[in-house]
Amino acid sequence: MTRIIAGAYGGRRIETPKGDSTRPTSDRVREAMFSSLESELGGFDDELRVLDLFAGSGALGLEALSRGAGSAVFVESDQRAATVIKANIRLLGANGSVVRMKAGPFVDQADGRFGLVFIDPPYAVATAVVAELVRRLKAGRAADALFVVERATRDPFAWPEGVEGLRDKTYGETSLWYGR
Repeated sequence: MTRIIAGAYGGRRIETPKGDSTRPTSDRVREAMFSSLESELGGFDDELRVLDLFAGSGALGLEALSRGAGSAVFVESDQRAATVIKANIRLLGANGSVVRMKAGPFVDQADGRFGLVFIDPPYAVATAVVAELVRRLKAGRAADALFVVERATRDPFAWPEGVEGLRDKTYGETSLWYGR
């Protein structure tokens, strides 16, 4: 289990998928991430549409909804994880939808525009694949979005052309990159 840090659902516990196929972002890292996002976005509002790729438990998108984002789409290919996300959305009464498919095909057919995109793939996913997902999103449904990429510290990330790197932070084994 993990918990929502702040906002309307602050302190509420959500389920995480069993086993080691997902790697939930720690509370400490999520708290720092959302502090940076509050500063960068000037707060969350109900017009903000969030995309949570490789959603796992949905903790990142649910945290954004808790803080005031209007809606979130959670993309997860693993059936067990997608079921957990759906249960977490119901538990919180959140405005989110789950799409069970791989990130690449979703990016090519995404419906609607996104203002905030979380990309937190399994560490085994190559950095070049992550950069290509960002490039395709930037060229399509997330042209003006703020991106947050979470990777293992040992796997440095470089933004594709057209995305301005804003900052990056390291928390032990985890690093976050922010870009627009």
